[in-house]
Amino acid sequence: MTKKVRLVLGDQLNHKHSWYGAVDDSVCYVLMEVRQETDYVRHHVQKVLAFFGAMRRFAAWLEREGHRVRYFRLDDVDNAQSIPENLRQVLDTEQAEVFGYQLPDEFRLDEQLFSFGESLSQGVEVADTEHFMCSRDAVGSFFGQKSWLMERFYREMRRKHGILMEGDRPVGGEWNYDAENRAAYDGAAPIPAPLDFGHDLSELAAMLDKAGVETMGGADPKRLNWPLCREEGLQQLDWFVQEALPHFGTYQDALERGEWAMFHSRLSFALNVKLLDPLEVVQAVEAAWEKAPERYALNHVEGFIRQIIGWREYMRGVYWAEMPAFAERNFFGYSRKLPGWYWTGKTKMACLSDCITQSLDRAYAHHIQRLMVTGNFALLAGIDPAEVDAWYLGIYIDAIEWVELPNTRGMSQYADGGLVGSKPYVSSANYINKMGNYCKQCAYSHRLKVGEGACPFNLLYWHFYDRHREQLEGNPRIGMVYRTWDRMGEEKQAQIRREAEAYLERIDDL
Repeated sequence: MTKKVRLVLGDQLNHKHSWYGAVDDSVCYVLMEVRQETDYVRHHVQKVLAFFGAMRRFAAWLEREGHRVRYFRLDDVDNAQSIPENLRQVLDTEQAEVFGYQLPDEFRLDEQLFSFGESLSQGVEVADTEHFMCSRDAVGSFFGQKSWLMERFYREMRRKHGILMEGDRPVGGEWNYDAENRAAYDGAAPIPAPLDFGHDLSELAAMLDKAGVETMGGADPKRLNWPLCREEGLQQLDWFVQEALPHFGTYQDALERGEWAMFHSRLSFALNVKLLDPLEVVQAVEAAWEKAPERYALNHVEGFIRQIIGWREYMRGVYWAEMPAFAERNFFGYSRKLPGWYWTGKTKMACLSDCITQSLDRAYAHHIQRLMVTGNFALLAGIDPAEVDAWYLGIYIDAIEWVELPNTRGMSQYADGGLVGSKPYVSSANYINKMGNYCKQCAYSHRLKVGEGACPFNLLYWHFYDRHREQLEGNPRIGMVYRTWDRMGEEKQAQIRREAEAYLERIDDL
């Protein structure tokens, strides 16, 4: 028998992978907790705990299934804290003739494992992760030199997989119900209580502390509330379908002070480490609608499915089509550091304080909190996109570079110059006030455009468009902004510039 060593990365916990279809004593599966991965960015403590907790459970499942496993714990004395060095050790110990790995979803790991394979005398076998609904290069091939409009790709994915389709036409006659999914929360539907998995990971937390792993955020290591195995991922999926999906679409953009999850699925961690696969999630949602269309309106079902087979698959394709250059894009040439309160939540701006504090406490924020609060401010303030990348990649439990980077550099920060988003996603305080109740308890007034107590979002919004007029004025979706700006007159414009710049000079005190 040909002896094989197969690497399983921490985001490749796919129980349904063909590797595990048959038990083979000649194969040794390797999983590892290494400083290489804990230290390349400063992660939220819950993120590290969840990854390691899920990896340990996956390794235990493999062993129960009869597979041979070599698992490196972070504090093992023979752990070299490097993926290649640990692999060399196992290859030698096993006297393996073949090294196998699944295609990584991060560019840096793809480069590392390719180079490692090139250095070996053993044979190398590379497998797909068997997770995504299209290949790495599908998005780049689909668009070619044309405009990278996500909606076109989304419709093609619907056709390809027969999701919400009646023949060649979309169910209900429309492809997109986004116009119905922009309501503020009105209390008409009670926000469901989240599932409580309550994992006790205090032993893992003590190990991280002893090893000196630097993390951010907080956690009760005895009550980690994220699904860490496939069974729990399926429980979370069922909870979403039964409890949250009936109201998801309507309130998916809503902002509510003190509500960290609203009607969102919180499936992103289980999906991104591959405990669940996207097609089964989509099919579960579609099946619920087919069984009870009176309970699940199309705007809820289609809105969620678009997030999975539209944005999630699309962003992955953008990542692989544009890396590594995408990680260096900085369309506006920004260089300002993140304000210190991004790490503490201690700002007088209620929306930012609530969203950042929540992120530090929960390692989670929903997409509008990320895009239109924390991301919006960073773009208006001219923050270096590399700073924003590192913050998003570290703080969120579901953040892996393939999904974080195109969402941050592209959609959130417009650092790609418009490849992902057709215009910058910025707003004044008016949008934040319309979508939620943060502004009611804020030290700044969302109504004041200038003067003492004026909301920083208002001043920085106009300052942003003023300083980038040459780059943005030609965008057909932005013309109205500049017509409004021009009607203000020179005196008002000068006041806005002066007060916005004063805010930026004392950004750490806002």
